[in-house]
Amino acid sequence: MRVLVVEDERVLADAIATGLRREAMAVDVAYDGGGALERTSYIDYDVIVLDRDLPVVHGDDVCRQLVEQRSASRILMLTASGDVDDKVEGLGLGADDYLAKPFVFIELVARVRALGRRSAPALPPVLERAGIRLDPGKRIVERDGKEVVLTKKEFAVLEELMRAEGAVVSQEDLLDKAWDENIDPFTNVVRVTMMTLRKKLGEPQVIETVPGVGYKL
Repeated sequence: MRVLVVEDERVLADAIATGLRREAMAVDVAYDGGGALERTSYIDYDVIVLDRDLPVVHGDDVCRQLVEQRSASRILMLTASGDVDDKVEGLGLGADDYLAKPFVFIELVARVRALGRRSAPALPPVLERAGIRLDPGKRIVERDGKEVVLTKKEFAVLEELMRAEGAVVSQEDLLDKAWDENIDPFTNVVRVTMMTLRKKLGEPQVIETVPGVGYKL
């Protein structure tokens, strides 16, 4: 899942980003509304965690522009106010969800995951395919009932393959969904991650390489 965190309080923004990366999400950060609009112009995010009170371009205006552009990104709006009228106003701007500060981080994660499921065709919260069971919420993977311990990136890559439901996923799409904007597009990190993932999942191999196209499960 690719997430953009837009928050002008840098310590908070970086803390949210770090926490979400630990949940096997690819996370970029913008510290003002202008930076958010710039990133969304060339990157498709599943979820945008958007602070309402932003410099340069206000969070409300960022939300309006994304809605006007018919962005497929789901928006979780953050605010220092938990007042009902503010929540109603924020949702009226086109936000998909609203969370008041201070918040409990596990609730933020749960809301981001819920919105991520809504950014694509509906899938069950626990994914199962080819004898593999993946629970994104608990970050648990099992094959034939036996737990498989994966790194964050291996988990993210496997989740994207399973969400594709048998369709081919390109290396570019895996880089986009499992890594952030700082990754070198010419790196061999996807191939290396795929090798270790296959080894951990064991035999028989379930991840197929489609030469010149990508990978499928």
